[in-house]
Amino acid sequence: MTHSGRKPDEGERYKAILETAARLICERGYEGTSMQEIAAACRMTKAGLYHHVQNKEQLLFDIMSYGMDAFEQQVLEKVRDMADPVERLRECMRLNIHLVTGGCSKEVIIILHEHATLTGEAREFIDRRKKAYVRFIEETFTEAVRQGRMRPLEPTIVAFSFLGMVLWVYKWFKPDGRLTEEQIIDGMVDLFFAGLAAPGAGASASGTAQVIALVPPTAAGEKS
Repeated sequence: MTHSGRKPDEGERYKAILETAARLICERGYEGTSMQEIAAACRMTKAGLYHHVQNKEQLLFDIMSYGMDAFEQQVLEKVRDMADPVERLRECMRLNIHLVTGGCSKEVIIILHEHATLTGEAREFIDRRKKAYVRFIEETFTEAVRQGRMRPLEPTIVAFSFLGMVLWVYKWFKPDGRLTEEQIIDGMVDLFFAGLAAPGAGASASGTAQVIALVPPTAAGEKS
C-alpha cells in the first residue's frame, strides 16, 4: 500500500485520474470543481470515481503527493549525491524549472495555491516534504559558503529566493514563446548564481553575456 492507502497495481489508472482532476482544479479552483465534474472528465460515474478515492480532500492530497513524488524523483534524487555543492544547486534549479515548465506544472500550481485547503495530518505530511526541500537548499548553500564559493548570506533568504524564482515561472512561461525552455533555464541559473558567487570564485561557464542576450525587447514569453 502507498501513503494514500492505494495498491501499487492501481497506479496507472489512478495517475490518469489525478492528472485529469489536477487540470480541472487548475482551471476552476478546488472549491469550484465538483467530484461530478471530475468523474465526467475521467469518463466514469461519480460512484466509479469514489471506488478510487474516499473523498475530495483525499483527492487533493493525492494530487499534491503525486507532484511531490515527481519532484523528488526528477530533481532531488538526481542531484543529492553530487559532490560539488555549487553544481548541486545549479543542477537542482535547472531540473526544477524543467519540472515546472513541463508535465507537472498543474501539480505545482495546486501545491502552491491550494495548500491551505488541506487539514490535519494530510497538511502536515505535505508541509514536512516541502520543508525538507527548503532545508536541502539551505544546507547545500551553507556548504558552498564554507568552501568560499558563495557569499555568506542568510541561507533562508537564499532558499526562498531560489524557490520564488523557480516556482513562479509557470505564470509567464509560454511553450510557444520567443524564448526556448533551455534559454530561460540558462538565463535564470546565470542570473541567480551570479548574485551568490563569492568574489574571485569565478564566473559561470556561460558567462554574463548570455544573460544580457536573453533580455527580450518584448515580454519574456511572447513572440516578437
